[in-house]
Amino acid sequence: MSEGTPDRPVLALTLGEPAGIGPDLAVDAWMARKTQDIPAFAFVGPAWLLKQRAKLMSRTISTVDVRAEDARDIFDTAIPCLDTVPERPVEASVPNPGNADLVTGSIETAVELVHSGRCSAVVTNPIHKKVLSEAGFSHPGHTEFLGELSQRVFGVTARPVMMLAAPDLKTIPVTIHVALRDVFALLTTDLIVETGRIVAHNLQTRFGIDQPRLAVSGLNPHAGEDGLMGNEDADIIRPAVEQLVAEGIAASGPYPADSMFHASARNQYDAALCMYHDQALIPVKTLAFDKAVNVTLGLPFVRTSPDHGTAFDIAGSGRANPSSLIAALRMAELMSAAMTGGSQSI
Repeated sequence: MSEGTPDRPVLALTLGEPAGIGPDLAVDAWMARKTQDIPAFAFVGPAWLLKQRAKLMSRTISTVDVRAEDARDIFDTAIPCLDTVPERPVEASVPNPGNADLVTGSIETAVELVHSGRCSAVVTNPIHKKVLSEAGFSHPGHTEFLGELSQRVFGVTARPVMMLAAPDLKTIPVTIHVALRDVFALLTTDLIVETGRIVAHNLQTRFGIDQPRLAVSGLNPHAGEDGLMGNEDADIIRPAVEQLVAEGIAASGPYPADSMFHASARNQYDAALCMYHDQALIPVKTLAFDKAVNVTLGLPFVRTSPDHGTAFDIAGSGRANPSSLIAALRMAELMSAAMTGGSQSI
């Protein structure tokens, strides 16, 4: 029951952290095709690892090492795998920095497959930043690494923007993977404006929203309360909102973050620009933990990801919920169709 236009290239699904639940999710997302519409994907990782994990999970699967061009044809009968890495020790729930090359290599290959037209979009399984850092990985997360790959593979200088998308809420952190104490030094009017432009453009071109409405959060409690709780809202954020409006973008704010996310408030905007990581992620994960999708805007290709971590404690147990990955696969299919003139809307 895989969905998507039959002649469209498949999605490239990365390995993620091999000791985490990424392989589990790939197995269960593929098995869900029996009862749900699942976009056809190719697993950019070793078939032997999926077989190992499926055995731990008491699942029966078939895998085939194939070319990306042939992946759609066999998706209904086997998981197409696009990597022939020799077998090596990978233990569920036991991360090993020595396997970092599997993780980064999968991401690089997926981006190259999209660049060549053999896959339509990149869907990434969760990585573990600390494990990669111990192996010498210099980026704080997926988002920044994908920005580098945009330059290296596509020859495009990109400013990647993280968006968390749930059925009833889209949020964007203006500052991303940084300590909270560093937010005040990093936050500038120009950064907010640049982020707002990228978000508005992508909501139009990839989500089919003709005139996106952006609600901009404050930084301090009560959006500063006229300077009583800080001047950043008046001195940095409000000028950014005014500039976005002057450029024809339907932006408003800054609003107190504690009153932006109830149902009637969410009806007033299409996306919320938030000033730091948790301000954006907490409301989305509270409303739709199993259905939220991490989308990277501002790239020359579509990238989505489940909005959760590696969950080492349940890897291999069969208890990982594939709902967020399935939502990420569906969103990637719709976004890539929209970019190529498809009629689907999100």
